[in-house]
Amino acid sequence: MPRPVILAVDDEPEVLRAIERDLRRRYGQDYRIVRADSGPSALDALKQLQLRSDEAALLLSDQRMPGMQGTEFLTEGAKIFPRAKRVLLTAYADTNAAIEAINSARTDFYLLKPWSPPEENLYPILDDLLSDWMADYRPPYSGIRLLGTRWSPQAHELRDFMARNRIPFQWMDIEGKDKATCDLLENLGSSKEYPIVVFEDGKHLVRPGITDIANKLGLRTTSEKPFYDFIIVGAGPAGLAAAVYGASEGLDTVLIEREAPGGQAGMSSRIENYLGFPSGISGGELAQRAVAQARKFHVEMINPQEVKCLSIEGPYRSVTLSDGSSISAFAVLISTGLSWRTLDVPGVDRLSGAGVYYGAAMTEAESCRDQAIVIVGGANSAGQAAMYFSKHARRVIMAVRGDSLGKSMSHYLIDQIEHTPNIEVWTNSEVIEAHGDTHLEEVSIRQRDKNEVQRLGVSGLFIFIGAFPRTEWLKGVLPMDERGFILTGPALSPDSARPKGWPLDRDPYLFETGVPGVFAAGDTRHASVKRVASGVGEGSVVVQMVHQYLEKVK
Repeated sequence: MPRPVILAVDDEPEVLRAIERDLRRRYGQDYRIVRADSGPSALDALKQLQLRSDEAALLLSDQRMPGMQGTEFLTEGAKIFPRAKRVLLTAYADTNAAIEAINSARTDFYLLKPWSPPEENLYPILDDLLSDWMADYRPPYSGIRLLGTRWSPQAHELRDFMARNRIPFQWMDIEGKDKATCDLLENLGSSKEYPIVVFEDGKHLVRPGITDIANKLGLRTTSEKPFYDFIIVGAGPAGLAAAVYGASEGLDTVLIEREAPGGQAGMSSRIENYLGFPSGISGGELAQRAVAQARKFHVEMINPQEVKCLSIEGPYRSVTLSDGSSISAFAVLISTGLSWRTLDVPGVDRLSGAGVYYGAAMTEAESCRDQAIVIVGGANSAGQAAMYFSKHARRVIMAVRGDSLGKSMSHYLIDQIEHTPNIEVWTNSEVIEAHGDTHLEEVSIRQRDKNEVQRLGVSGLFIFIGAFPRTEWLKGVLPMDERGFILTGPALSPDSARPKGWPLDRDPYLFETGVPGVFAAGDTRHASVKRVASGVGEGSVVVQMVHQYLEKVK
């Protein structure tokens, strides 16, 4: 936590050095001593402190300074840090003028120069003032701040990225007009473009992209080396498990993720049927623990970064990243998981990120406090989101196409939903349109069993209607089924013969694709079980097959 600041201002260098010396001697352990040689430079310093979320405890200024007198500086400084104690330094000859100025500037105290010895003429006064200030001191938030409007798709993208990557930040809605936000906007200048991200060092970026944020925060988006034993593409449960087991067993492993560790499971607000967590665990927390475990075994993690293509060069398998760089290895695991399927009805695309969201329960729930929302879908992800939103929203409507939840949702979730009074399950229902100019205002829902359409005022539409594999970049390289899921093992050749073009004198391993040394695990694999536990199991088992493969090629 940064220490509160004591700011000393004087245009005479010798006096300024003396006051800084005495302040540092007495208060240097508990406060940061900052100095300035003029009123304008001191105001600039205060603005920078505010941008960094630092706090000023005491402003100590000389009265006679060219350009801006001490009382004028203290008056302006109080506008930036209203709680800061204000002390004027003045010569004996200026006492009456100082007292008169103090009354108008509402300064807390004035001190005569010289103040020697400080033990008698300086410290007792400042001790009392700082004690009063500290009694009401509440440390301000000192991390990253994101300023924007709730209905900005780009602001939502940044919020979602930082939330899913467990990067602490403070969301500041510029439409809220609270004083802290207004003061920060004033100090940022005249920019009318949003969102703005302000970092701990006071620097800021206007309308940054995800890569800009990642680079500023020191996330690794490029590889350290050109070659590894094992490349894993996708940091969902399967990829994280493979990284942990592979690296712990001696494989030089790199893990590449385009968004955030955890995949779709990482967006789950509460997983209650995962072995070993009787009280449940959020997907984000489970992913965070897995990442910490992977780093313990020295897995290199590249995030955010997208893989664009896979190429085969003799015994080597290479992936090309979105920045044009490439990484090679002996073996590759594809565990890219699934993407949310889009809802193709009028208004949804236009309002995406401005009230219409795919997933995003963890990011947007607080914004929906005491409001009505609609969740589309009837599987576990939708049920978990409904339970999470029920703690924030006034009314949660689940629009489910089927005639019950029992066909696609775990029984424990159905029980919880039935006992949650502000969740309504509308079966045989579908959203047919989203309405609003700049953001979502209403949705139209058709209830087929009642043969009627209801138009409801809501602040959020959250879509969980199934998913499709992220494998378009592998077309023509790996065999896939008609829906894009990667074929592995026996599924490559249902007639028990070896796959066409298979070059080795053995059958493909259970999780091996149509290319030797390239494996698939988790939700992206054909006929996989779409559960977190099964993804973890596949990711851990595939490492054994990687070892068997590497014995032949290394």
